[in-house]
Amino acid sequence: MADYFTHFSCLLDVGTPANAARALDLYNALSEAGASEEPPSDGFLLSIQPEHGGSALWMRDDVTGDPERVIQFVKRCATEFQLTGRWGFQYANTCSKPRLDGFGGGAHVLDLGAGETIAWTYTDGWLASVLDGGDGDA
Repeated sequence: MADYFTHFSCLLDVGTPANAARALDLYNALSEAGASEEPPSDGFLLSIQPEHGGSALWMRDDVTGDPERVIQFVKRCATEFQLTGRWGFQYANTCSKPRLDGFGGGAHVLDLGAGETIAWTYTDGWLASVLDGGDGDA
């Protein structure tokens, strides 16, 4: 039996160390909500990174993670802390054994001020589209 994983590691600067500390409360609330879902969300790990001034949050997977949970959290932080500009991250999908559907990944970019997606890509969908004769444009 193969195990499937989603890996990522990214930073979000929330402006101040005080905001970073408050972001931990937002994270805990999101984690509790994810744990009550059926099936539970894989979530992600979060810590404050002192080497980045204490205002940067490091989000990453444990064994596997949930990119959608990261996006929800970043949008919540953007609203709470009035963040602006663009933010994005990429993730990799891997498998413990060679499988035809076991590898891929994607990337997501948000406009923090608007709380909206600017662009995203998912390589599995892209590959299938091009193989079916498409040009690879979304």
